[in-house]
Amino acid sequence: MPKLVLACLIGACFTGPAFAKDGDDDSGATKAIGATPNIYLDLRTSYATVPAGALPIGFGSSALSTALPSLALANSTTLPTSVSLPSRQSVAVDLPMTVDVTDKVSLYAGVSGTTTYAQTQGWSSFDITSWNVGFQADVYSQNGGSIPTITWQSTITQSIPNGPTGTTTFNNILEFGYAFDKDETRGVLAGIQDTRVEVATALARIHPNIIGYVGGYYQWPSNWKFTGRVGVQHFGGAQLLNFTPVPSFTEPVVRLDLDRMDDNDNRLFGVTAQIMWVPKPSYQLTLRTPLYFVRN
Repeated sequence: MPKLVLACLIGACFTGPAFAKDGDDDSGATKAIGATPNIYLDLRTSYATVPAGALPIGFGSSALSTALPSLALANSTTLPTSVSLPSRQSVAVDLPMTVDVTDKVSLYAGVSGTTTYAQTQGWSSFDITSWNVGFQADVYSQNGGSIPTITWQSTITQSIPNGPTGTTTFNNILEFGYAFDKDETRGVLAGIQDTRVEVATALARIHPNIIGYVGGYYQWPSNWKFTGRVGVQHFGGAQLLNFTPVPSFTEPVVRLDLDRMDDNDNRLFGVTAQIMWVPKPSYQLTLRTPLYFVRN
């Protein structure tokens, strides 16, 4: 699996003019790009709550999906047998530098930082906790036809430091989008997300997380855009050293996005609200404020 993702990422870099997209897992933020690609820091700030005994993945921040398993493994040698994961809160900042190579391919790479609160420990210091690299591409564009747009996104996230309890997350999303009009201001979505977390130590294991979802989007003439996704998440559970095993579950997940676009469909601002049942509710709120160095 890791070799396949890396091979696809390298292939996307060399075939950039042939495909492309926005650098996140929602419908595209750029439909028309000039000779110079968009270059921007896609700043995302997320706040999440996690109930006791759970590991959230969902449609979440790459920083959160890596940092929270790392939290579960931290200081494990000092804990007694069968300790449950406490309820906690996290704030994460993702800083991927993004290049929209064409109107169909985006490449991105960056770092993420997190701070986590647990009742027994208080807030941890804010540290750089992971790096990530990935791409998003339209492998087929509808362009007014009857076959929906097919978008593929792959992201690799590696925890920092990459020690005995380090994690590597492989996230792949395949999404189909059918637009009802030529300008693609309204349409429906369907997709699947596959997330796999590999732990450096053989004493811990996190099983795959798969989400199947449907949704839709609508963009007003004022360039505000709403996107909604509703799906079912199946998590295979986890065994984390001397923690009580995290059970598997199959539960709903909901994600709502509100974005402010410009006339060329570049995102200027976005807010995302997500609820995951893991199996108790876990909440996440993300503010997206891209900082453009070049914007077409």
